[in-house]
Amino acid sequence: MKSSEIRRKFLKFFEERGHVIVPSSSLVPDDPSVLLTTAGMQQFKRYYTGEADAMKDFGSKSTVSIQKSFRTSDIDEVGDERHLTFFEMMGNFSFGGYFKEEAITYAFDFITKEMGLLISYVTVFQGSPSTPKNPSTGSGNTEQASSGNNIPKDTESKGIWESLGVKDVREEGMDDVFWGPTGSSGPCGPTTEIYCKNGAGQDIEVWNIVFNEFFCTGSREELLAGRAELKPLPTKGIDTGMGLERLAMCAQKTKTIFETDLFGGFLKKEPISGVTERVRRIVLDHARAIAFLISDGVEPSNKGAGYILRRLVRRAMVYEYLVNQIEFKLPIVFTAVHETYARWYPELSKEEILNIFEGEKERFLISLEQGLKELKKFEKVDVKSAFFLFQSFGIPYEVIKELGGERTIHLKREDFEKEFEEHQEISRAGLEKKFGGHGLILDTGELKAGDVEELRNATRLHTTTHLLQQALRDVLGDSVHQMGSDVTSERTRFDFSFARKLTSDEIGRVEKIVNKKIEENLPVGCVEMSKEEAERSGALHFFKEKYPDKVKVYYVGETLLDAYSKEFCGGPHVGRTEEIGRVKISKEEAVASGVRRMRVVLTKDAEFRS
Repeated sequence: MKSSEIRRKFLKFFEERGHVIVPSSSLVPDDPSVLLTTAGMQQFKRYYTGEADAMKDFGSKSTVSIQKSFRTSDIDEVGDERHLTFFEMMGNFSFGGYFKEEAITYAFDFITKEMGLLISYVTVFQGSPSTPKNPSTGSGNTEQASSGNNIPKDTESKGIWESLGVKDVREEGMDDVFWGPTGSSGPCGPTTEIYCKNGAGQDIEVWNIVFNEFFCTGSREELLAGRAELKPLPTKGIDTGMGLERLAMCAQKTKTIFETDLFGGFLKKEPISGVTERVRRIVLDHARAIAFLISDGVEPSNKGAGYILRRLVRRAMVYEYLVNQIEFKLPIVFTAVHETYARWYPELSKEEILNIFEGEKERFLISLEQGLKELKKFEKVDVKSAFFLFQSFGIPYEVIKELGGERTIHLKREDFEKEFEEHQEISRAGLEKKFGGHGLILDTGELKAGDVEELRNATRLHTTTHLLQQALRDVLGDSVHQMGSDVTSERTRFDFSFARKLTSDEIGRVEKIVNKKIEENLPVGCVEMSKEEAERSGALHFFKEKYPDKVKVYYVGETLLDAYSKEFCGGPHVGRTEEIGRVKISKEEAVASGVRRMRVVLTKDAEFRS
């Protein structure tokens, strides 16, 4: 049974039973508690809590959908037979219209009669005593790792399954068959799961039916840790989720999800030199996920959903680079993804997918080769060296872990993420300590200050000068180059190449860009490298200056690769742009033929003098 037929059967089955078909919502949710849409119920969350009226919005208390979904928790598992980042979640939902008996009967009929599959076994909730387990000793059963909320055993569901002829009904605890909110608070309740066999004879969970009867005051993790409460919902509801990919695996009798027709046309199954099955699966998953994220408006960045997209793009790109085979080129895979899914998801834009991918590729390839060379130099890759490779060259954690082999055996994702978070929060602990690390000279020729307070202002203006040069290039074009600069505690003076006087609009745009980058509170980093490597990275430098073989490059942004501004420089600089405060362009004038000069001050009130 092809996946297109499974889709049609599922929607038709529930439509005939009074459910209104609701289109998939975006992967970028309205719900601020989650980064991406992780389940079909997210767009219906307000109907369970009573904040919205299903009858008013849908004309029914029951809906059915096939929802685009994305789970970042499975990224490290991708490459095995069944884990994915992006997937399609088929689900039926009831907001007070029906409950356990109808939900279980619907599921039984669809699996056994419509799909013709045998149910291996089902699970039901075994209940949770009110006494949580002792966290210090680890004593107690799984079901006791709860919030202390006394939740009874689900004997009703067990009886319904047995009445339908399912003999193998297994009782499990909170960790397995009690659904809780993944982000923060929300509807939740005990579940019952359906298992069927795939082509390898393995029992696979295909459908999870959640009986929403509680409102959880925290996340699922907080509930299990005893830090959240359960309150009865005024209206009980049904929330189900069945992965299309897993159901297709069982229906098509394949051993893995990657052998189903949902992936069949992406890459040839025939061996490609240098491509292991694991790498093939990673690229198949990531290419599909990339296509859907981009088509829902996500762009690569170092924050939020953009950070997830960038990790996927770069990981796939590294494999494309290492394999270097025409059959393994990602644009070919993206085209196949579009051909497979566009009929169901017309928002998929092949042109947009390819444009954003090629743009990211162009930026990343500048440092990829050098980053892979640096990786080879480490005898042991710990969290500090891994973060250096990410920060300086944009090499994702996943790639460092995989290509580092035994050298990364002690490298853990949680440690890397902690390092990343700490880096984002870094601010100067003290002025003297910060500048001591730079080997500060109070009169560098470019930067002049007589005492600590003057130094503070001069440092803020020094970083402002870097932002100013890039903002000028943003507004006036890449023909703008530094012709000289002078920084004091009162102002920065920047000379640049440009043939005419700037308009007031251009000056306003430049000033707005600089202040915007200050408000974004971007980190300022430094990396030392050879002059040739620094030039290849795109770092700007003063053409009149003679530089040594090793140079420092200061960059404004999370990494050198993705920095807004990057320049050859000896420092010092602020730790984060927010430390600058606010700046104003106080003067713009000509100083020589083809050379203009700008003065910028640290004040809100300075008047501009042309």
